[in-house]
Amino acid sequence: MAANDSFSLAYPGSPQPGDLIEIFRPAYQHWALYLGDGYIVNVAPLEEGAASSLASAKSVFSRKALVKMQLLKDVVGSDTYRINNKYDDVYAPLPVEEIIRRSEFLIGQEVSYDLLGNNCEHFVTLLRYREGVSEQANRAISAIGFVTAAAGAVSLLGFFQNRSRERQY
Repeated sequence: MAANDSFSLAYPGSPQPGDLIEIFRPAYQHWALYLGDGYIVNVAPLEEGAASSLASAKSVFSRKALVKMQLLKDVVGSDTYRINNKYDDVYAPLPVEEIIRRSEFLIGQEVSYDLLGNNCEHFVTLLRYREGVSEQANRAISAIGFVTAAAGAVSLLGFFQNRSRERQY
């Protein structure tokens, strides 16, 4: 795929091979890597048929995924997307030829999937930077930690209130 491929759909920007694509689903963001000629590589749940927001949502609960090469317009569907190479200031992108070669090698392969430790954002950042990172997963882990800490604090508070009542009787 040529390095100067353009993308002609009426979507924002003109992705270049190796760009990270953030797709806005109703409850989360799905990530893909642009290959060129309108195609992306992404992970999808093994049982997924046609790409859609609902089918893609299955990946949240899946433990295995399939690396697919698909048309960006088919994966985006009625959702919106943007080019988002947000980690370029932190990690140096690999050469485009290497990103594409690494991506093409994985197409059709089954990979493990974990919402918090190995999700679609981890997958594409690993291809682009050789580092699997996910701000979305980090936010979820932080939220889980906060909820757990808050639940623990409420539980502890209830314990002390009960102990205080027991002493009164």
